[in-house]
Amino acid sequence: MKVKPIHVTSPLLPPLEEFVPYLEKIWDSRILTNSGSMHQALEKALCAYLGVKHIALFANGTLALVTALQALRITGEVITTPYSFVATAHSLLWNGIKPVFVDIDPDTLNLDPARIEAAITPQTTAIMPVHCYGRPCDVAAIARIADTYNLKVIYDAAHAFGVRDTRGSLLRHGDLSILSFHATKVFNTFEGGAIVCPDARTKQRIDHLKNFGFVNETTVVAPGINGKMNEVCAAFGLLQLKHIDHALARRADIDARYRRRLAGVRGLRCPRMPAAGTTNHAYFPVMIDDDFPVGRDGLYQHMRDRNILVRRYFHPLISEFPMYRGLASAQPSNLPTAHEAARRVLCLPIHPELSDADVDQVCDLILSQHRRHVA
Repeated sequence: MKVKPIHVTSPLLPPLEEFVPYLEKIWDSRILTNSGSMHQALEKALCAYLGVKHIALFANGTLALVTALQALRITGEVITTPYSFVATAHSLLWNGIKPVFVDIDPDTLNLDPARIEAAITPQTTAIMPVHCYGRPCDVAAIARIADTYNLKVIYDAAHAFGVRDTRGSLLRHGDLSILSFHATKVFNTFEGGAIVCPDARTKQRIDHLKNFGFVNETTVVAPGINGKMNEVCAAFGLLQLKHIDHALARRADIDARYRRRLAGVRGLRCPRMPAAGTTNHAYFPVMIDDDFPVGRDGLYQHMRDRNILVRRYFHPLISEFPMYRGLASAQPSNLPTAHEAARRVLCLPIHPELSDADVDQVCDLILSQHRRHVA
């Protein structure tokens, strides 16, 4: 009997019949891209939902990162984290910028502000932190450092859709924040992304850059790229927004169920529970310590063999890939906490279509491995 795989993440897919009217409207309009009505409507709806003033939609989050660096004219060196998806650092290389890796905080797994200042050189022009797993960076500490050294701050907020702090949207921090709307994200548009802009002038520049630099039919003002989101993806985003609150609530329920079932398991540490509202439960990482009987990789393989498609986000570190490992900042001795996290992390399935029975199946497999080898 074929067992249905349980994925770590999975796109929220509303009923197909809800999507058909959007497709019919696009078909009738004959406008498939180039900032059509769906694109404009989604930008407006996202600003309202997220509590921000300006958003520029993109075909994907990586193009948004690349363009954000262009928009702020970043050069030289940028301080960033090794504990992220590789697109974070790739966006720097694509702009001819040197990544400078700094270690992470052992609790939040985000860039450690206490280590940033020591990495600043005369060539440093910006900091690119990541809100890892949708958990907020220490934005106040990073802002103080940036202000002191006159640095730009670009947040890779790929995981942080809908996350807030005590004063509003987390996305308002920094000079720019970048979102990913990839199919595996909390909110998705099949493929997509966005840049949260602080003002209309910045959004205008970004809109030019994502459309080849065109201002009008005959005027090009910058060496732009084709980063536009198409109308079908924008329409899917509008439909997703109708269901996002349910999706976020279901993620919170799954998070709580994991915590109850896995509490007290020796050798397994659940993430610290953040303050209410300051996470979107984008991922559920656990740390597998040396006293867990089969170790992280043993548990990973046990789960994968049973079609529970857990992931080791983020192993290996970005700094271990060939294009980065030669950098002085990429040396393991410079990044002990990040290496420790990458050696122990295991992300368990969490998405709104996961049933309680699915969650219990994941937990039962973990508990059975623990009991079997301890006994």
